[in-house]
Amino acid sequence: MATLIALLLGWQVLVTPALAAVPLPQLFDQALSASREGRFAEALPLWNQVLEVAPGDAAAWSNRGNVQLALGDPRAAIADQTRSMALDGESPDPHLNRGTAEEALGEWAAAEADYRWILERAPQDAGEPRASALYNLGNVQGSLGDWAAARSSFEAASLARPGFAMARSSAALAAFQLGDRVAAERELRNLIRRYPLFADARAALTALLWQKGASGEAESNWAAASGLDPRYRQQEWLRSTRRWPPEPVEALAQFLALSS
Repeated sequence: MATLIALLLGWQVLVTPALAAVPLPQLFDQALSASREGRFAEALPLWNQVLEVAPGDAAAWSNRGNVQLALGDPRAAIADQTRSMALDGESPDPHLNRGTAEEALGEWAAAEADYRWILERAPQDAGEPRASALYNLGNVQGSLGDWAAARSSFEAASLARPGFAMARSSAALAAFQLGDRVAAERELRNLIRRYPLFADARAALTALLWQKGASGEAESNWAAASGLDPRYRQQEWLRSTRRWPPEPVEALAQFLALSS
């Protein structure tokens, strides 16, 4: 989610009687808290109220766009993020958020353009949002079947944000897809050593070990992965939401079919 900026302290605004009971900074904070806590159905009308009072607030438009996407309306999310960009042409956040909504619609070229807009402007040592733009770009490239480019983007994302475990796991999965299983296994083992409760790396290592014939160790890693996150049993979730490459998805599916 975008950087959520609590602004507006000290603004002089005209308010309707219905909204006057809640000061604008307090209303913004209420919307912000509901968004952060995942209470999206509650957050949306709060952001509507904020924007009724302060229609020129770019952060409010971007935050409402995130809520629209969480509620399953990517078109509305794109419209809100575009409005935010018109009000603040320098912020990377609405581009990152709009790209996510465009990905939800399979609009890969549009999403890539938003991520590259960030990368063209963010310095090499920018950390965030450069790391998120690189990671999301990798997901787009993987969705288009270019796993070599995706691997490069994931690796660059992990360099831009040290400790970006999901980027490192995604890079290992891309290596798995490309047939570089030695590098994939080495990186997955390093991740598990550093983050023992990281389900993605354990599930990916399960698939890789099963494919190479190390069934006992595969079972051990799967016991940990499935206990940490049962979604890894779902092939459609792996493909469409987590966005694993097809080779690891198929390897894990074979493991599950035979081990059950």
